[in-house]
Amino acid sequence: MPYQPRVAILVPAPDYEEKWQPAFARKAAALTAAGLIVEQRVWTDPGDLAGHDLVLPLFAWGYQRNVAAWYGLLDRLGDEGLPVVNPVPVLRWNSDKAYLADLAAKGVAVVPTVDVAALDAAALADACARLGTEEVVIKPAISGGADGTHRIAPGAAIPADALGQRRLVQPLMPGILTEGEVSLFFFGGRFSHAIVKRPAAGDFRVQEQFGGRETAWEAKDAARTLAAMALAAAPLPPAYARVDMVGDAAGRLHLMELELIEPSLFLHHAPDKGAAFAQAVYAAV
Repeated sequence: MPYQPRVAILVPAPDYEEKWQPAFARKAAALTAAGLIVEQRVWTDPGDLAGHDLVLPLFAWGYQRNVAAWYGLLDRLGDEGLPVVNPVPVLRWNSDKAYLADLAAKGVAVVPTVDVAALDAAALADACARLGTEEVVIKPAISGGADGTHRIAPGAAIPADALGQRRLVQPLMPGILTEGEVSLFFFGGRFSHAIVKRPAAGDFRVQEQFGGRETAWEAKDAARTLAAMALAAAPLPPAYARVDMVGDAAGRLHLMELELIEPSLFLHHAPDKGAAFAQAVYAAV
């Protein structure tokens, strides 16, 4: 019987509220079809991982709610020299959205962002002035699933959970309300598929738990070029990546996030249903 590498996929804690099992089943099916043995390990307490050929943090959902445990896990994975995809330096860099400043410094068109150490009314007013806008979105620098993300209209109070906390302040990009947020997916550096996610009426968040819906999207040259620039600026080439972008008032795309840790990959929209994803993972063994 041919050798079958063992892969440990890190999954949420049992009390995590979002439904992750259907997406896990799609990824696991693709990996199994490629000849890999897939096992689940809870990311907050994964146990001994030494017997695995690869560790994938693809469902380490909720890491932004326990940052100390997350960075502790990255330290352990690095110290033990365990094979991880994406690599630990990439995961660490991608954990804090300060990476947006790194990308901007390398010429990537990112959503304009002001990193505020402790948000209050004066800091918010200063950020709005620097951004040249009155309506903004604020989010934690370490975040996921739109946790702690708020739209703040002119004159509105700062939400209690953000007051005095480090927050990223960004303009409300017009494209999110008209065209939606575009996501391009790459496996082993090669483009796989793209989708557009649109928010529910009256909302600005595109995640499914807030009523957002996605459809397949044809990635134009401008989107592919922006994605390629962002991927080239990462510390190391990622085996899997989701590149989220949104348009400004003129329709020019700006990178919103570069997802290299635990992105939803929407493999049901991939023409090959995840074969390229599985091949990229297998190649990393």
